[in-house]
Amino acid sequence: MRGSSFGITAGLIGWFVVVEITSGILQGYYVPLLSDIVVHLGVTDADVNWFEAAQLLLSALVLPILAKLGDMYGHKKVLLASAILTAGASWWLVFADSFTTFLIAWALQGFYVVWLPLEIALVFERGRRQARGVSQTRRAAGLLVVGLQAGAILGALAAGRLFAATSENLQLTLMVPAVAVTLVCVVIWLGVPESEPVPGRRLDIGGFVLLAFALLLITGALSFLRVPDGPGAGVVIALLVAGLAALAAFVWYELRQSDPAVDIRVLARPEMWPVQATAFLVGISLLGAQGPLATYAGTDSSLGYGLGLDATDRSNVIGVYLVSLIVGAVLFAVFSRRGNPRLILIGASALVGIGYALFVPFHVELWQVLANLSVAGIGSGALVAALPAAAAAAAPRGQTGIASALTNTTKTIGGTFASAVFGVVLAAGVGAAVASTAAPLVGYMTVWTVCAVGGFLAAALLFFVPKVAFSDADAADTAAGQTRVI
Repeated sequence: MRGSSFGITAGLIGWFVVVEITSGILQGYYVPLLSDIVVHLGVTDADVNWFEAAQLLLSALVLPILAKLGDMYGHKKVLLASAILTAGASWWLVFADSFTTFLIAWALQGFYVVWLPLEIALVFERGRRQARGVSQTRRAAGLLVVGLQAGAILGALAAGRLFAATSENLQLTLMVPAVAVTLVCVVIWLGVPESEPVPGRRLDIGGFVLLAFALLLITGALSFLRVPDGPGAGVVIALLVAGLAALAAFVWYELRQSDPAVDIRVLARPEMWPVQATAFLVGISLLGAQGPLATYAGTDSSLGYGLGLDATDRSNVIGVYLVSLIVGAVLFAVFSRRGNPRLILIGASALVGIGYALFVPFHVELWQVLANLSVAGIGSGALVAALPAAAAAAAPRGQTGIASALTNTTKTIGGTFASAVFGVVLAAGVGAAVASTAAPLVGYMTVWTVCAVGGFLAAALLFFVPKVAFSDADAADTAAGQTRVI
């Protein structure tokens, strides 16, 4: 296999699959334990919202900085450092005995968000000089997402069983993901080769400060919308306006830098901006619609809508969706080497739109919901794998890490925005005569429609991408042009 085009990176991909399985475990393991964590900390269920809000804020702030540092000093170094920080936070969670300390540790655990973008950058940089480097990266991305989703399922299934096996000892149960991340640090240290950073780079501190400030204001405002008893609408709107103003200042500043934190001119390229826009739009359904899905599945069907499922059956529905994500990632890995990558992205986005559009007429029976989710999940799984690889393929040498990471940042912002808006939409009808706590059907219709429009809009935007984008030939031409410039 060493002589084959795939064998060049086969061992590297194997190590990264292990890393992504661990990342999935982190994302799926704690959810079944949240009720027990609430009891352990002596807080209320509403306080759990702060966990996700804090981790999203930290992830949005550190992701572009860590990715840029990877481009500058080596992606392995930053990958290992982020894994060590995640391991430290995971062990802190084991021994945290107050809401404040647990919240800080939970937020710091969000450093794992940079793992996938750095892995994509490492694979791409390693295969850049090969004739099949770009297609190898796409295939690797599909396999990594399979590992990620498999880890999430494994974590969700294992948590409750291990909690029962340890006689409901929460500390012992929380040690499992901490041990897993610690072992991953060893895997990265011993098994992952370093990339070759471009010399003479500098860290644009001013640009990152402006970007961090803008993201803090925007994601903070959106997070406040999701938190009970948060500030009023006036404060949220003011924060959003200030965040957009800071983002405009960031763009103005970056266009005047010789080595910017984020190269705005690269983002404006026709092969890049539709990818980043698609990441934002897919975040709406992938991250923002999961809460509404869970509440709809649990809504009493006597209202004329909802499935009336208990907690176990709701978990099974989520499990089917996660399996469909794996199927989408596998199909992407299989077909990405021979199929046109641009058309694959368009088709995957269209599947997301079709899946959620089907919810509008078909949402009463369980089989209908599962069928709709499966269609949307296959498209989402392919996109989760495709977008970081497409961004890396469209980026110049030395910017693969930050380009891949920005797809995660825009996806997170899209999910946070959608989650906030969906929460307001669904809460608008609560307390109506039909039910005291159930959201109205029109609210769910709005959620599904927005998700469908997001998928179809992403497919339309991707038609603006040049037909030869993300191909091996296109990457070779780009690399040759860069070599001549250098």
